[in-house]
Amino acid sequence: MKNIFFLLFIFISTSCVLSQEKNQPKEIYTFKKGDYNGIGKWYLGREIAYVMGYEGIDWLERAEREKEENTSKLIKNMDIQPTDFIADIGAGSGYHVFKMAPIASEGKVYAVDIQLEMLQAIVLNSNFEKLKNIEVIQGDSTSVNLPENKFDKVLMVDVYHEFNFPREMILSIKKSLKKNGKIYLIEYRTEDDAVPIKTIHKMSEKQAVKEMKAAGFKLEKNIDNLPWQHCMVFVLN
Repeated sequence: MKNIFFLLFIFISTSCVLSQEKNQPKEIYTFKKGDYNGIGKWYLGREIAYVMGYEGIDWLERAEREKEENTSKLIKNMDIQPTDFIADIGAGSGYHVFKMAPIASEGKVYAVDIQLEMLQAIVLNSNFEKLKNIEVIQGDSTSVNLPENKFDKVLMVDVYHEFNFPREMILSIKKSLKKNGKIYLIEYRTEDDAVPIKTIHKMSEKQAVKEMKAAGFKLEKNIDNLPWQHCMVFVLN
């Protein structure tokens, strides 16, 4: 039954998606040549990276991921409660979604992605029907398309640096959070040259704080226990 609703969702979403680029204010962004893997668009001194396409889905599900990122520890860092409502922004294949949903057994996990192919992969996962508390949502380049004042926690794993409109996206997320809600921003550490990831796909704590502050958030803590990534927790300022 969920698959039928998902197909209807795809039809409606595809029919309604409009180009956001032309209608957005450009003064908060600058445009210049930069990294080969960047889009030539800059926000607060940081070049935005190209989005990883659905063709890279196998990398999201690689066997080495737990060892490289210690995802189990990340989930513990989030202190998920049974009644939590959680949004995974840029959920991809649902790698984290399927780890969080059993813990938030009386709540719900919303898997948000801009690529329909990623959402379809989640729906086709055998655990999707079993868990019953996962919703798939198609976002767009400026909005997560989530209900307001709904979420206890928002997770973004290695995706924020690829947002074409980071300010608009964070403001959209801000609306969806409860007053005491938290954003878990997970990004590969720029500060660590040993992390084997391209520089444009990393972020420093300093840069993340600058960008989140511009949207009204402050850093509560940076949980420094993951092998390659920051685990930065932001709350409303």
